[in-house]
Parts: sequence; structure tokens; C-alpha cells
Amino acid sequence: MFDSFQDAVSEPLERPNYHEDFRRFYEGGIRFLNKLERGQHFKERGFPSWEAFSSGEWGRAVSLVEEKREVYARQFEKAARLGILERRLRVVEFPVTPYVQWELHVLRLRVELGDNIRVMDARKIADIEKVRPVPEVVILGDVVMYEVVYDSDGNAAGANRFTNPELIEDVSAGFNALYERGEDFFAFFEREIAPLAPPVVG
Repeated sequence: MFDSFQDAVSEPLERPNYHEDFRRFYEGGIRFLNKLERGQHFKERGFPSWEAFSSGEWGRAVSLVEEKREVYARQFEKAARLGILERRLRVVEFPVTPYVQWELHVLRLRVELGDNIRVMDARKIADIEKVRPVPEVVILGDVVMYEVVYDSDGNAAGANRFTNPELIEDVSAGFNALYERGEDFFAFFEREIAPLAPPVVG
């Protein structure tokens, strides 16, 4: 699974160009968006909830997630208007990292608003990841796919763009297979995330 991804040819895009390119394709008639999220340590500077989390203010971080409600609601309204089905699979390693613990609180709000997010325990795909982790990708229909790129400090830095139809079809098939195996978000959250003590941010 995802074997064709490793040797695929891509075009690097810096962050502003990636965002512009993404919007162009997103609004260009695609019918679905699939996101496979694998990394366990990221930084989201400028997001008040993340800033509070990174400062060790866990209670404030969780409460500030609510500020995104209207923003996310508008995103989903736009997707519905454009006829785009959005799905995300979040791979989670154990023990859960502080970042992922925080992020799943954010994703909970998105799911409450109608986002289609499932969770995959990384231990359940160990057979697939014997050589390398599954790719961190965003797939827009059957026309373009992005491998999201981060700098050494965990900040979003841009993306590698792929347009080969056979490659996109292959990676999409892998995503679909894993998504079907993924767990219901709320079931996972209540069992694995809700009971956790506030994370220690080092």
C-alpha cells in the first residue's frame, strides 16, 4: 500500500503558492477531498488555542477551540455548496503526544459540525509501516495531490504537488482502505482522549 508514492515525481510549492494552488483546484469542480494525517508533532502558530496549549494553559486552550466554530461552519457550508465530500483519517500513536491530544479536541468540534473524521491506531497499521510511515497527503479529487511539508521545527512550510493520475488513484485507494478500517471519532475520543490528564508541554 502506497508503494508508488515513494518514487513519484512532484513539484515543490512554498506555503503561499500551495495555498493559492489548493484554492484553485478546490473551487475548480472536484467532488471529494481526502486528508491523511500522520505526523504527531506540529506547531500552529497564530491559532490562539494552540498558543495557549504551547504555553501550558490547557484549560484555556480547550476553551479557545470554540472560537473556531463559525469559521469551521462556513468551511463546511462552502464544501456543501460546491458539492465536495471531505474526509480525514487521523493516525494516532501511543502514548498520545501532547500535540495530538490537543488536536483531537479541535477535531471534535469539526466532527460536531459535520466533518467526516475517523481515527486509526498506528499499532493497527504496523504491517503497512514496516519500511516507512503512510504519507501525509491531501487529495483533491482525481486531479491533484499534495504532500504537506513541515520544517525541522514542525511548522507548515508548503507542499509537494503530484498530478500523475495513476499515482493519485493508487494513493486514493490506499486512503479509502484505511478510512474504512478507521474508528468512529467520538468512540475513540471518549475512550482514549477524554480520560487523559492535561498534557505536559516541554
